[in-house]
Amino acid sequence: MGPLEGCTIIELGGIGPAPFAGMLLADMGADVIRVDRTSTGHDLGIAVPRQYSVLLRSRRTIRINLKDPRGAGVLLRLVEGADALIEGFRPGVAERLGVGPEECLARNERLVFGRMTGWGQDGPLAHAAGHDINYIALSGALHAIGPPGGAPTVPLNLVGDFGGGGAYLAIGVLAAMLSARATGRGQVIDAAMTDGSASLMSAIYGMHGSGLVNDERGSNIIDGGAFFYGTYETADGGWVSIGSIERRFYDELITTLELDPSDFPDRDDRTRWPEYRERVSHVFMTKTRDEWTALMQGTDICFAPVLSLAEAPHHPHNQARSTFVDVDGVIQPAPAPRFSATPTSIPGAPTASGTHTDEIMRSSGYDDGEIAELQQAGIIGGAGRA
Repeated sequence: MGPLEGCTIIELGGIGPAPFAGMLLADMGADVIRVDRTSTGHDLGIAVPRQYSVLLRSRRTIRINLKDPRGAGVLLRLVEGADALIEGFRPGVAERLGVGPEECLARNERLVFGRMTGWGQDGPLAHAAGHDINYIALSGALHAIGPPGGAPTVPLNLVGDFGGGGAYLAIGVLAAMLSARATGRGQVIDAAMTDGSASLMSAIYGMHGSGLVNDERGSNIIDGGAFFYGTYETADGGWVSIGSIERRFYDELITTLELDPSDFPDRDDRTRWPEYRERVSHVFMTKTRDEWTALMQGTDICFAPVLSLAEAPHHPHNQARSTFVDVDGVIQPAPAPRFSATPTSIPGAPTASGTHTDEIMRSSGYDDGEIAELQQAGIIGGAGRA
């Protein structure tokens, strides 16, 4: 099910952005085959039980020892029938294993070879270690997020790993697959989290260049500086979000809060935003979060309660749209976006690494004797520990 039904993607096991790209492609119906190591134990870098490893849902899995030339040979056989391959190694690792773009494209000239790194395939930092926080620090994104006068706020790993990384890798792979269908030629995708997180900041850089956004955190309209765009604590310790940028939305906010508009003579005077925020904060502290929700939700104020991870799946709007799904007892976000003609299906639960090794090997032309021989030699492996 889904618009990518019939497409086959090979995903070389890794953590973070590449598995996220694999999840997006699998959610949209691609047959994503994840290649894990033959060594047992956790392959995610952190001890997340397999059933909770949501990024690995809807995959078939095989375990191959790519450090052995015979294992590289198995992978290259898989590549012959694939539309794309994605990997998240440091630059040069795939080449040293004998499964780099040159070897893979020699087997399948239509293959799209997607590469996911933090710094990119070249540049002074290309071979340096790093994580999401470092990549978005270099792009300017991290500096822009945080309270006035305070430290930069870490936005989970949404901006680098998933937004600027995995999502851009998936977009690149899809675009290159369309090109390959038209031209018969594959290509290499160099997806870097520094590049992707910078791209996510395109509008902000434009506003910065025009003078509408400055480098002082928490002093701009959409970074929490404006008193009409931000979060407020409520009487019960909860929080609400307000996004009343447009004048008519702002007017409704002031009216609903029963404030005197004359107390805010120039809402765009940034020097008075702290003063105005204090007045609005005082009013929000007079009611609980749920009381404000009953009063403001669904209006043109641009309002929503700030929900916790435990609360969000149970909100009536999310329930009505089935934004979250239960997969074998694990509540998780449903596939997005949605397609009218080729709808996606409920995701499949992550399976133990190597669950589909024999099945995948047979579909690639190996007979049972060859499979047994490769397993005996430790080149491939069956289901390992989750």
